[in-house]
Amino acid sequence: MDFVDYYKTLGLDKNASADDIKKAYRKLARKLHPDLNPNDKEAHRKFQQINEANEVLSDPEKRKKYDQYGENWKHAEQYEQARQQSGRGHDPTGGFGGDPFQQYTYSSGDESDFSDFFESLFGGTGGGRRSSRARYRGQDYQAELHLPLTEAYRTHKQTLTVHSKQVRITIPAGVENGQVIRLRGYGGEGVNGGPAGDLLITFVIDNNTSFRRDGNNLYKTEEIDLYTAVLGGEKTIDTLDGKIKLKVAPYTQNGTTVRLKGKGFAVYKKDGEYGDLYVTWQVKLPTHLTERGKQLFTELSKL
Repeated sequence: MDFVDYYKTLGLDKNASADDIKKAYRKLARKLHPDLNPNDKEAHRKFQQINEANEVLSDPEKRKKYDQYGENWKHAEQYEQARQQSGRGHDPTGGFGGDPFQQYTYSSGDESDFSDFFESLFGGTGGGRRSSRARYRGQDYQAELHLPLTEAYRTHKQTLTVHSKQVRITIPAGVENGQVIRLRGYGGEGVNGGPAGDLLITFVIDNNTSFRRDGNNLYKTEEIDLYTAVLGGEKTIDTLDGKIKLKVAPYTQNGTTVRLKGKGFAVYKKDGEYGDLYVTWQVKLPTHLTERGKQLFTELSKL
């Protein structure tokens, strides 16, 4: 089996200082990070190796054990216990005598016998080593979804294509412009059985209406003619939920605002709840009058 030299993994020798280890790890981590190499399995493997190497070599106690026992540094305590038992006359080899670890002393060369011995002593056929491999969470994916305001008003389903995969999602009514929704587990695959990353969707709401949205409320301006403003009447207007008739009170002044409760925008993740619609009346003056019309206005001005 192959021996992983943590020093070589970081491009260092055994005399490297703690500062050397830190600098080497940071340099390699920036180069091999999964976020920068989303589809490079080799980079993911190397990133896992440098993390494992840094975890051991940056810890003085772990590094000391690794320098003495190599890849099997995790079994240092069992090694010492067996050695002490052998020194007291106990024969853990079952009758062969002597120090059972003598022939497996660590060296920088081939330590396959040493590794095989520990695997047989503590059980498994390399499973311990595999279980020590770090698991890393997959990369988060970013996506931008454009929606017209009329679609953001209602809950609906939509299919997205992210990294060649189709993802069907339910978009709740009331999403805001710039709002980010996180879909857990829809990002990149994890490394060594780690969890998948997430998919982060940023919504861009394009206003395709005459309304202005502010949170859950909607605002719009509607024109009424001078006669309706003075005498009162009715005006049919559009809402996001269809057309409605509004009464215009007599003597309505230009700029008057009326509030329609519950006729605004859907409240996010609160089924059946809506903000309000504010309608501002803009009185439209005549741009052309007949002679008779001018006479009538003249008469009115004298009253």
